[in-house]
Amino acid sequence: MSNQIKLFSPLKIRNILLRNRIVLSPLCMYSANNGVASSWQFAHLSTFARGGVGLVFTEATAVESRGRITPGCLGIWTDEQAEALKPITEFINSMGSVAGIQLAHAGRKGSASPPWEGGIPIETEEGRDQQPGWKTVAPSKIPLATGWQEPQELSKSEIRSIISTFSDSAIRAANAGFKVLEIHGAHGYLIHSFLSSLSNNRKDEYGGNLRNRMRFALEVTEAVRKSWPTDFPLFFRMSAVDNQGWEISDSIALSRELKMRGVDVVDCSAGGITGAPAFRSKDDGSPINSSGDRPLGFQVPYAENIRSEANIMTMAVGRIVYPKQAEDILNNNSADLIALGRELMHNPFWALHAAEKLNINDAFSLWPEQYKWAVVRRAELGQYK
Repeated sequence: MSNQIKLFSPLKIRNILLRNRIVLSPLCMYSANNGVASSWQFAHLSTFARGGVGLVFTEATAVESRGRITPGCLGIWTDEQAEALKPITEFINSMGSVAGIQLAHAGRKGSASPPWEGGIPIETEEGRDQQPGWKTVAPSKIPLATGWQEPQELSKSEIRSIISTFSDSAIRAANAGFKVLEIHGAHGYLIHSFLSSLSNNRKDEYGGNLRNRMRFALEVTEAVRKSWPTDFPLFFRMSAVDNQGWEISDSIALSRELKMRGVDVVDCSAGGITGAPAFRSKDDGSPINSSGDRPLGFQVPYAENIRSEANIMTMAVGRIVYPKQAEDILNNNSADLIALGRELMHNPFWALHAAEKLNINDAFSLWPEQYKWAVVRRAELGQYK
C-alpha cells in the first residue's frame, strides 16, 4: 500500500534516498552556545528522526559569527561547531532518516534577541547583562525597520569573503555527516536582501537590474555546489514573493539559473523582507501579515508555479497540517516534498500517525523498535480508535 501513497513513497535525489516525502523544515531554536550545538539541539532533532520524518533539517546555521540572527543561533564557521553536530547526524542517519543542514547568513536581521524576548535589536555596546550585539552587514545601508541599526554596506572584497564562508561551511557540513544542504535565500536575510530592490540600491554589478541582484545568490550557490559532494542534493530556500521588490516571475527566473548551477530542489516560502515579527503590522506591505491571513497551504501555489515553469523539483511549506492535504499536494504535482514546521513541533510523530491515517499497510512497522512492540500491543488491546 505504501507505494500507492505518494507521501510515503521513496524519493532519490542524486545519490541520496529519502524514505518518504516528509521534511522537517528548519526551525530556529536559539539555544546554541557561541554557535556550538547544545544538548537541546540533539534532543530536538533526534525526536523527528524517531518520528519517521524522511529528511531532518537543522535550523538556520550561520556561516560566520555576524551571520547569526541571535547570540543563541547555531553556527558552523569553526571545526568545533561542526564536531558538535556529528552525534546529531549520526543518530538521525541511524534511524533511517537523512540529516540535512541549512546554511544561512542573517545580514541586516542579525544581532537580535530571541522571539520570546521580543525579537528586537540588541545594542552593540559592551557591559550589558546579556551578550552584546554586533554590527550587521547588508548590500546597502538600509535598516530593516525603525529601531534597527543601519547595516554596514558590504564591499566587493567582503562579498567574496562571505561567499568563501559559505563554501567552507559546506565542507564542514559534509564532514559532520550531513547528506543534504540547503542555502537560505529567503525571509529578508542576507541573500534575499541582495535579491530585493527594496533592500538593495547598489550601483555596481551586485545591484540594479534583476541579473545583478541575483549575482550574489548565484555566486554563493556556485561556490557551495563546488564544495558540496557531487552526489549529495542541494536545496535553495527562497521567498517566492515578498511584494516589496521580488515577485513570482523573479523567482522563476532565479530557479532556472539555480538549476543550471546544480540546485536540485527549490524550497518555496514567502515574505520577510520588511520588518520583523515584532514589528509586523497590517499595512507593512507583507504578503502575509498575521496567522489569521494564512489559509491552509497558502504557499503551495508558489511551489507549483516554480515547479512547472522552471522545471525543477520543489518543496511546499506553510500551514500543511493534514496527511490527506499533504498527499493531495503531491498527487496534484504541486510539489515533490512536504515540509512541516510548527505542525511537527506540535506533533513530532506526525509522520507515523499520518501512515495510519492514510491506511498504509502495517503502519506500525514504521515505528522504532524500541517503541513498536509497545505501540503494537496497545493497538492489539483495542486502545486505538
